[in-house]
Amino acid sequence: MRAAAPFQKERTEERKKVAFAIKKSDWQRKIRVKKSANLVLFLVDASWSMAVAERMNATKGAILSLLTDAYQRRDRVGLIVFQKDRATLILPPTNSVQLAQRALVDIPVGGKTPLSAGLLMASEILQRESYTHPDVEPLLIVMTDGAGNVAIGKKPPNEEAYLFAEKIAQKDIRSIVVNMEHDSFDQGLAQNLANHLDAPCFTLDELKAENLYRAVKKEMVG
Repeated sequence: MRAAAPFQKERTEERKKVAFAIKKSDWQRKIRVKKSANLVLFLVDASWSMAVAERMNATKGAILSLLTDAYQRRDRVGLIVFQKDRATLILPPTNSVQLAQRALVDIPVGGKTPLSAGLLMASEILQRESYTHPDVEPLLIVMTDGAGNVAIGKKPPNEEAYLFAEKIAQKDIRSIVVNMEHDSFDQGLAQNLANHLDAPCFTLDELKAENLYRAVKKEMVG
């Protein structure tokens, strides 16, 4: 009726039959538009294959920058690290930057690189989140040199990791890989992982230059 009200003077012919003329063009329906939020899941290689503590600090700095942005957007974030023979959920998906900051204080480091275990846990968490929060858009950020050397099953470690990566890509989960290896030692393993994830691959230098930060924001919905 509100939509029709401004046109009553123009509808003199219609109003000869009715007191208030309504046309089909006045009909309206309520459409509820849901704003999708993001779930940014960080999967971080915490093995000694990442070399020195300085590079882990660079990783923490980048994560905190992204977490702060995610918090301001009311998105949710989570953090998995993988080292020794397992993957560990350091930070279950949350929108609390305070919890994230505390979780990043003491990240376990050292040992081998169970890349497969990390990818499997990431896939399971993202799958679970898709059931409990179906409107959330997931974004997986993998920070590693790509040199997996611990397998879950009987396949060679990297071959197994690529299979898990392909399964993630098949679910249309957006991913970004950050190559944590220095150029002089890079064997292209992080790029190979990115190829199987159908994801872009950035270098550690690009991470320090904050290009990754802008790239992640570009990938996020909203």
